[in-house]
Amino acid sequence: MDDPIDTDRLEEFVAENLDRYGETQGVLPDRLTEFGAQYRDQGHLTREQLYEIAYESSTRSAHHVERNPPERCREVTENVRRVEGDFSTIQLLTGLHGFKAPTASCVLAALSPDRHAVVDTRVWASLDRLGYLDGRKESFDAADYVEMIGPIREIAAETGYSAADVGYALFAYDAEVREGTLH
Repeated sequence: MDDPIDTDRLEEFVAENLDRYGETQGVLPDRLTEFGAQYRDQGHLTREQLYEIAYESSTRSAHHVERNPPERCREVTENVRRVEGDFSTIQLLTGLHGFKAPTASCVLAALSPDRHAVVDTRVWASLDRLGYLDGRKESFDAADYVEMIGPIREIAAETGYSAADVGYALFAYDAEVREGTLH
């Protein structure tokens, strides 16, 4: 584990890395904001909207979204809004083709950026470097999302940033400091 960041510097850490995020290949926050507005207005997302979110997250696997019946996409995304608990909401979304936990996290971050963040290998690695998690991971499930979102919310509460912004900052931090390839 690298040296944990001094908690007095957390706000500065998030601000600096959030500024760097635009230089990464991460999901575009403005796009997720648009999807979130549509989601809240409609009360659900369509298969086409889910495809667009998946494409933003992982162009290679987005085509799997088309295997979902349109009515299932609507049903699942309506239910996500009614279900309590992080594990249950992420698990519902991962029941759709094309939605593993990182892509599903995009939907949750779009819907509720104050409570949710986009997570992936880079975010996990940054949380590990900062001493919030122990060990590296390359694939994630609903339980791993829950493990990550706790410290992300903790950092958000300490800094005044949204959980989504903290997630973007953690992604950018790993992109800045990682040596070698991602996997």
